Amino acid sequence: MDSNNRKLDELRARIPSFTCIVGCHDCCGPVTASSEEMARLPVKTEAEHAAALAELSCPHLGEHGCEVYSERPLICRLFGTTPSLLCPNGRRPVYMIDRRTEQEIHQFLARTRQVLV
Repeated sequence: MDSNNRKLDELRARIPSFTCIVGCHDCCGPVTASSEEMARLPVKTEAEHAAALAELSCPHLGEHGCEVYSERPLICRLFGTTPSLLCPNGRRPVYMIDRRTEQEIHQFLARTRQVLV
């Protein structure tokens, strides 16, 4: 496992979780992810990507929600855990993400090649 994959796993483990409202997909818009994150996701066709983008959605959003929840990108995991990406429905973890971890996530995103999911 390379250093970016190790860092990705470490950062994921430090992001607090919370329970979303069933059926809410407010954080499921077009996002970017690193090459390492993309390699963990199922490949979608150009048509699936185009259809999702036309809907300002994610190609991994299915009828019953996120189809790749356990492998969702860092930015999806960050949503609702920090004051800069608040959940519009007021959901949040008991403790918001610590500032150091959030900064490390943004540094990781800045130094890795990001592509549209």
